[in-house]
Amino acid sequence: MAVPTRVARMPPVAVAAVILIAVQLVVRAVLGFGGYFYWDDLILIGRAGTQSLLSPAYLFDDHDGHVMPGAFLVAGVITRLAPLVWAWPAVSLVVLQLLVSLSVLRALHVILGWRPVLLIPLCFALFTPLGVPGFAWWAAALNSLPMLAALAWVCADAILLVRTGSHRYAVTGVLVYLGALLFFEKSAVIPFVAFAVAALLGYLQGDGAAVRTVWRRGLRFWVAALALTAAWVGVYLLVVDHRRWSSDLAMTWDLLRRSVTHGIVPGLVGGPWEWQRWAPASPWAVPPVSVMALGWLALAAVLVVSLVRKQRIGLVWLVAAGYALACQVPIYLLRSSKFTALELAQTLRYFPDLVIVLTLLAAVGFCAPNRAGSTWLDASRARTAVVSISVLAFAASSLYSTSTFLSSWKDNPAQPYLQNAIRGLAQARASSSAPLLDQEVDPLVMQRVAYPENLASHMFALIRDRPEFAKYTTQLRMLDSSGRLVDANVTWTRTIVIGPVPGCGYFVQPDAAVQMPLDGPLLPAEWTAEINYLANSEGSMLMSLTEGPATKVPVHPGLNRVFVRLSGAGDAITVRATTAALSLCLASGPVGYLAPH
Repeated sequence: MAVPTRVARMPPVAVAAVILIAVQLVVRAVLGFGGYFYWDDLILIGRAGTQSLLSPAYLFDDHDGHVMPGAFLVAGVITRLAPLVWAWPAVSLVVLQLLVSLSVLRALHVILGWRPVLLIPLCFALFTPLGVPGFAWWAAALNSLPMLAALAWVCADAILLVRTGSHRYAVTGVLVYLGALLFFEKSAVIPFVAFAVAALLGYLQGDGAAVRTVWRRGLRFWVAALALTAAWVGVYLLVVDHRRWSSDLAMTWDLLRRSVTHGIVPGLVGGPWEWQRWAPASPWAVPPVSVMALGWLALAAVLVVSLVRKQRIGLVWLVAAGYALACQVPIYLLRSSKFTALELAQTLRYFPDLVIVLTLLAAVGFCAPNRAGSTWLDASRARTAVVSISVLAFAASSLYSTSTFLSSWKDNPAQPYLQNAIRGLAQARASSSAPLLDQEVDPLVMQRVAYPENLASHMFALIRDRPEFAKYTTQLRMLDSSGRLVDANVTWTRTIVIGPVPGCGYFVQPDAAVQMPLDGPLLPAEWTAEINYLANSEGSMLMSLTEGPATKVPVHPGLNRVFVRLSGAGDAITVRATTAALSLCLASGPVGYLAPH
């Protein structure tokens, strides 16, 4: 007798949700592969090339106020496997985004089931431009995307734990929360958001003691999460330099206000539509007045309709507004000062977690009971048409904003610079065995505040096909502003005074150091000296400025020239021969910066 089989069919809403996620991944893949390394990405690359990936100094570095060992490890592994190859970071962006989207879908299903209304908050989470800048920038995405996936996952686990009492949801919730903390210290908000979402859901579904119920039924998770949070706060305080915190409350308020008017509100309707960028800064939103007005109108309309339609919905709105403000204040306190540009609030890279919170709160709001007098808002063709048109308009607006962001984001001076440099370094290695003097890369790629990661020796440390970087060289070459390797000269910022020994200049032997005065003082910096010398044999000498470390320089018999990197300041160069029986005659020459020949 044939055994009947039951073919499970996916609910139509689930199919639509999968299609939406697929479309989002295509959009995000275009955005990810259309980008390139930018700023902090290159800091991560430099550290991965010069430090051990498993060392505490690497994993627990104070990265501009962030503690992110997980992000450092992932970036380090990808960088070691394929140095300065953008394809693999782009793949990691798409994979992480898939985890976020699936986690959000799971949370929405836990809250709403497969109701068609699930597609509304899902569409917002997938396509709003508020999440785009935090995705496109690899270093920022390594922070935020794991946190977003964990935020949605833990909220779903908290709800299921309260519903079922199953111990496994407490275990998975704590493990996922720990994973998020390893990538971003801001993940410390996750248990608090999860508690709020679970309590609001219970309250809207009729539990008058929802807070007590959620606490009691999820006690195992809340206690473990709070203990983990306290431990991680301790780690954070040990690692991070607290002096970076600002007390400029006026600027913090200005940034907060600008983030609402030029970021959050336009983003609710798919804005900002337009972006500006001054390299090396990242793009910032410049929404037209029309999209800002449209955002306020849409927000007011949704607020009014929700209050007319749903009971007890006011608390959901208060929690949403409170999180929108509270999630930004610590960031702006950390970064605000009288020198801070208000455009910082318009970069939109601080809003990805807000997107997830608003998405989950919207889903919770749909669970509120309807008011008795709101039957005119019941399901109908007119309601379906209005909602469908609104969602399609939002998606179109969001895709347009994403497209204009990509156009601005692709204007990245790092891409041609790095690609030219990699080709030039390979050609230099093939043509000469001489090492390269280390140098700072072009400031449009990485500025001096990122020292030492702005040095070519750090940025290209993992590139195998290149010359060695050293403190001296016999062939002076440099990377120009476009990244091409060109012959170079030393500028005559200062000159070594002509030596006192006729026909020799400065006579140097191992028994005593010799001072070579300059025609003026040098301020603290990285200087290059052109040294013309005559040596009687193979050996080495030590050279240093009045204030600065010594550089060991090999010398060869006969008349030669060497270019030496000297760090520090002063009005003289000290020279000492370090090889027995070595005698040197040193001539006058320039001390300064490198300049293309």
